[in-house]
Amino acid sequence: MSTVFDNENGNGAPALPALPSMTRRTWLKGAGALTGLALTVGAAGIVRAATSDEIKKYGGDGMPGGLVDDTLVFVSIAADGIVTIVAHRSEMGQGVRTSLPMVVADELEADWSKVRVAQALGMQEKYGNQNTDGSRSMRHSFEPMRRVGAAARQMLELAAAQQWNVKPTEVQAKNHEVIHTKTGRRLGYGALAEAAAKITPPAAKDLRLKKPAEFRYIGKESTRGIDLKNIVTGNTQYGIDTRLPGMLYAVVARPMVMGGKVRSFDASDALKVPGVIQVVELKSSPAPAGFNPLGGIAVIAKNTWAAIKGREALKITWDDGKHASYNSVEYKKTLQDAARKPAKAVRNNGDTMSVLSKSTRRMEAEYYLPHIAHATMEPPAATAHIVDGKCEVWACVQAPQAAREIVATHLKLKPEDVTVHVTLLGGGFGRKSKPDFAAEAALLSQAMKGVPVKVTWTREDDIHNDYFHTVSVERLEVALDAGGKPTAWLHRTAAPTIASIFSEGAKGEQPFELGMSAVNIPFVIPNFRVEAPEVEAHTRIGWFRSVSNIPHVFAIQSFVAELAAAAKRDHRDYLLDLIGPARKINPKDMADEWNYGESPERYPLDTGRMRNTITLATNKAGWGRKLPKGHGLGLAVSYSFVTYVAVVIEAVISDKGELSIPRVDIAVDCGAQINPDRVRSQIEGACIMGLSLALTGEITFKDGRAEQGNFHEYEVMRSMDAPREIRVHFIKHDFDVPLGGVGEPATPPIAPALCNAIFAATGKRIRDLPLRNQLQASAK
Repeated sequence: MSTVFDNENGNGAPALPALPSMTRRTWLKGAGALTGLALTVGAAGIVRAATSDEIKKYGGDGMPGGLVDDTLVFVSIAADGIVTIVAHRSEMGQGVRTSLPMVVADELEADWSKVRVAQALGMQEKYGNQNTDGSRSMRHSFEPMRRVGAAARQMLELAAAQQWNVKPTEVQAKNHEVIHTKTGRRLGYGALAEAAAKITPPAAKDLRLKKPAEFRYIGKESTRGIDLKNIVTGNTQYGIDTRLPGMLYAVVARPMVMGGKVRSFDASDALKVPGVIQVVELKSSPAPAGFNPLGGIAVIAKNTWAAIKGREALKITWDDGKHASYNSVEYKKTLQDAARKPAKAVRNNGDTMSVLSKSTRRMEAEYYLPHIAHATMEPPAATAHIVDGKCEVWACVQAPQAAREIVATHLKLKPEDVTVHVTLLGGGFGRKSKPDFAAEAALLSQAMKGVPVKVTWTREDDIHNDYFHTVSVERLEVALDAGGKPTAWLHRTAAPTIASIFSEGAKGEQPFELGMSAVNIPFVIPNFRVEAPEVEAHTRIGWFRSVSNIPHVFAIQSFVAELAAAAKRDHRDYLLDLIGPARKINPKDMADEWNYGESPERYPLDTGRMRNTITLATNKAGWGRKLPKGHGLGLAVSYSFVTYVAVVIEAVISDKGELSIPRVDIAVDCGAQINPDRVRSQIEGACIMGLSLALTGEITFKDGRAEQGNFHEYEVMRSMDAPREIRVHFIKHDFDVPLGGVGEPATPPIAPALCNAIFAATGKRIRDLPLRNQLQASAK
């Protein structure tokens, strides 16, 4: 069997510094620090100050590892014509293992039935950035993958032209064959593989990319998912499925309070449990812990059940540390106090405070959102095996390079001596970007003299020791003119920051969090001020699907509905007036230096596109139609991950306060839809997740510990509660605008649209999430 392109994994350039080396100096602490600087994404996926040679790098070029479009890296062709395309991003249900290879296959003119997909190892120096988060896989990799496919196609065409001794302009690749246009002669890709392997790939400037009208798979509905059959028949491997010869199984008793550690332990009863082999102490990680393991006591056994029973038999005395008093009820008061006091401005246009102080017409409101957990259907799981000073890891990770680096750091190995096999992920949502569980497996394999060890997190482990989505209080105040339109806007957003896991003592939201729908609001209001009070984190905080857009959009879009109601105006019309006419705004003019890592010139905030999503969603939902008693329509819009989404939810509230949702209409402008079926499914999934968070999503803390542990306490939406109909409406583009994100942007507007619908149906305003029993209580 001959191959035209080599997929063998090799070593390359040194990796980025390991995560534990990040210091406080990498952080920008406020808008005042932005002068003369750009923001870029660091090794941890967090914004930091860019060095002078990084300032002009945006998108994928600004990510660690950058972009790679080397055909020899991503494509191989066998003598039988089977084309194998490497997927370098992690598959967690979003369809990336189909969508990215599909782009290559289209430019390659490959027959999709003859395409196979291979998952890339974690090897950033070879494949470029592999971090699968930020809704960036397609928007960053679309053009590089097109170039990969086009280069392979032209190499095959040149090989055929040389064999026939004709001009390259006389041959054309078509559906897995190269055709001589004058004579009709044909050669299959397999027959050309060996000759094409000897041809130097063409330079990017010499590539002939297809015109959109020529696409066979891109933008079409008919491409079958590469993994669908195996997923529905159970013939796939998730991280939790890993099995190796002689493998041992481990669970870990971790400190339940951030910063806690083991004071003493007695393992004698645990070692009596049948199947238990050894008990190992994992040292705790000093703050800031980043992605490092929490530490604790690991029980290693012949099977997971024995390990769990052994853990139950452990006797551990914990030193809970300084966060042992963390109580979410009291902390809510702390956030409220912070939101009611002046703080450092992070955006300040006009003279908001003066206008507010002099105004006789004012409105204010506060909104609260609790901590929430990722609760992926597959909890974290990783297996490690050490042989001859080299470590292999099999894990459900979103960030394989981060996993590689943290394992290498803890084992004191070079990154090139660590191989990370990326399995399928049973959900990610940002949790599996933090590979602490991979480091645990590696340390336990090391403790067992290199024997393969699989660490499995139980559901309780996953929820108790998550990197939680931040809790927040959002306070909004406005001064109004005689017509009820704001003349001054003040938003104080009080929330602990993700930066706290990387920088000890980091307080309050950082520029990248504020750039998620806090500062970058395009309302036509002459006096506009955003403040970010400094509040301390008392538990691990991590990015979550759509991150800080969730609290910011909930507050702002709920408040706009309140303002419209107070002005006795139609909500849609009022919102469109606030947004104003179609225009393109440089994010920097709104104090947003981040802009999701994208060029502000290429990705301005386009209010025309935002307005179009509102119009489309409301028109499709029949906005303004007469509704029966107890029915209401609610609207919300958001701009996140450079995509525009507007949502209209129809809510029905019974006399008993029971909620049902007959229909949701979602209008999406993400640029061209590369794989419409997968885009639609992600929008539908984001809708379900957004509703679940709004209705029941809440993690509470007492004595520093998360009080919820499984799905009977941390509820997720059941099918019987889901909307009867979710309609997704695309705004069509033919690559006239750059691609936006898809996985996250539909989540933020769901909760405010639902609460606005409830208000329209009942007159009851919801400002604290989750909804839970608030409707039933008001009906009594």
